[in-house]
Amino acid sequence: MKQIIVIIGLLSILTACGSSRQSLPATQNLPVTEKDPLTYEQRRKYDYYFLEAVRMKQKGEYDAAFELYRHCLDIYPGSAATLYEISQFYMVLGQEEKSEQALKQAVRSDESNFWYKQTLAAYYQRKRDLPKAIAVYEDMAHQFPSRLEPLMALIELYNQTKSYQEVIKTLNRLEELDGKSEQISMEKFRMYLLMNNQEQAFQEIESLSKEYPYDMRYKTILGDVYLNNGHPQEAYDTYQKILKEEPGYAPALLSMASYYQKTGQDSLYHVQLDTILLNEDVESATKMDIMRQLIVQSEQTTKDSTQIVSLFNEILKRPQQNADLAMLCAQYLITKRMEKESVPVLHQVLALDPENKPARLQLLSYAIRDNNLDEVIKVASPALEYNPDAMEFYYYLGLAYYQKEDTDKALDVFQKGVKQVNAKSDKAIVSDFYAILGDIYNIKEMKAEAYAAYDSSLVYNPNNIATLNNYAYYLSVERKHLDKAEEMSYRTVKAEPENATYLDTYAWILFEKERYTEARIYIEQALKNGGDSSRVIVEHCGDIYYKLGEKEKALEYWKKADGMEVSTDDGSTPPTEAEIKRLKRKIALKRYIAE
Repeated sequence: MKQIIVIIGLLSILTACGSSRQSLPATQNLPVTEKDPLTYEQRRKYDYYFLEAVRMKQKGEYDAAFELYRHCLDIYPGSAATLYEISQFYMVLGQEEKSEQALKQAVRSDESNFWYKQTLAAYYQRKRDLPKAIAVYEDMAHQFPSRLEPLMALIELYNQTKSYQEVIKTLNRLEELDGKSEQISMEKFRMYLLMNNQEQAFQEIESLSKEYPYDMRYKTILGDVYLNNGHPQEAYDTYQKILKEEPGYAPALLSMASYYQKTGQDSLYHVQLDTILLNEDVESATKMDIMRQLIVQSEQTTKDSTQIVSLFNEILKRPQQNADLAMLCAQYLITKRMEKESVPVLHQVLALDPENKPARLQLLSYAIRDNNLDEVIKVASPALEYNPDAMEFYYYLGLAYYQKEDTDKALDVFQKGVKQVNAKSDKAIVSDFYAILGDIYNIKEMKAEAYAAYDSSLVYNPNNIATLNNYAYYLSVERKHLDKAEEMSYRTVKAEPENATYLDTYAWILFEKERYTEARIYIEQALKNGGDSSRVIVEHCGDIYYKLGEKEKALEYWKKADGMEVSTDDGSTPPTEAEIKRLKRKIALKRYIAE
């Protein structure tokens, strides 16, 4: 019995359907008028063991459940419920013959149980014993005339055995139960064609059309059936009758296009497509399908985008049901590297659908690439209302304000952005949010808030190099927690050993810790790696040389720093008036001044 435990997963799946309906004692399945074949004592024992078996199975103790079910059969060999349960155990154990026998016995014991018979039929179906499966389903269809499931199964089985006449008979029975429908009629049409009975096939679709005389869809289906089966004139006549009744009926217009295409009338085909695409009553989804087809055809033949773009322009001049066609046009233009032309279309997308995130991100990417801060603000600002949970819009909007030195607005945007952080947020982006918040707080002399923001940044990404550098630098400037600052800064130098900014920060921390010789090593590396163009780094170099006793060299670097143009290209903030004056005093007094 150890086998049962190994395959408990499969057992629970196989028994889920049947057992859930058979979890009560067998007495529940007995007709009211049927005499119980068990004595009172036998019934009491049977019910106890059956319920205990059910409980064990639900607990996953399949060995115990199996033994209890077998004990139930010792008491009552003809119990349909127990035979059904036992059959499922045998099936999982790979003992198919025993499983089949038990299942057949269950069916014989309770002929009225739909689910036992369906399980038996499905078993024969899996074994590919189609005649037996058909026999069981036919019996079920007769016994349960209001159930659709046996008829649906019979249609599939008769199809597999190529018994097309039987398929039609079964479809007729299904039609009696469920009413005439497109699906049933089309399936009967297909069967008649397979039986080479074209006359009956077309009569079937005509019958469907007559059943619903005011539904143009069925008349269009009749025309399509004619067209796709070698009767183009009948198809044409059918479409024309429809369009006479409803001139703008989109499916018939589309079918007429197919008619022109199949009969080789290319010019009329393209005229018809234009008529459909410029028809405001035609659904957007239909137009989308047509445009996709035209794009594929163009790519496979001429690859000339002029006609496609021109057609899109004409379509988009008219009122739109939604933003789908505009978005398809924008995607096509971007694929064709027509970015300039895509911009107004993307704006049209947003006018139709302000919540369209891909379109807004595409416009944002253009503005970022061109470093057009005003355009970044224009595109990203509405996103805070329409896409409030999209962190990237807060990030780039706040960054644009930050670069425009509008720190109040930048701070407001980033504070709103961090409120959107949740468990699903990208940790790297959240870390960058807090990093920039820290920088803004520093600019506004809000030191406590700045350090809290840096700490939050490192919680989300402990290896955020920019945060580690800025955090360490601001601590060193305040001469606070220098050991912590050194540790953080050293990690940035190890990560990017040729980054002049990081080398300068580390050198300055060593300077504040009065380790001037070490500081000189790193400040010289900073100069070699581009730091000689930074006013701050050059001034720091002078300060370090001064502390090492090389006063002439220190003065030389201070003068060089004083003569450099103020630039923020390296990401540094411009020097304050106090910092400029302090440098000039160093030069005038020829000595280092800390404050």
